[in-house]
Amino acid sequence: MDAEETSRFVRLRVELVLEVLDDGELTKAALRRIATDPELPDAERAHAEGAVTEDTAEALAYLVDPFDLVSEVPGVELAQASWSSEHSAYDADSPEWDLGEDDEDDDEPAGEADGRDER
Repeated sequence: MDAEETSRFVRLRVELVLEVLDDGELTKAALRRIATDPELPDAERAHAEGAVTEDTAEALAYLVDPFDLVSEVPGVELAQASWSSEHSAYDADSPEWDLGEDDEDDDEPAGEADGRDER
């Protein structure tokens, strides 16, 4: 692949930390999504139901779809996506959780082309 072809692709990295305020509501929403997924075979449906019932991180991963994040963005098509969800010990005051710190080694100066809204 030459440089011109490569430049059409952009890797967008997004890291979110979510606080689960209601495990039951999250699990119910994931189960509703599974129940209404017409493309999910019955064997996979049973496995997915068990996974989201046992683990809220699995429920969240089932509800968050990278396609939904970019489907309304004009002029782009999702070429590939992967995502995962895991429980994490989070401390908002810890410098370890300062988003953007790992951007310093990128080729672009900090703040360019990142489009992030850190809150």
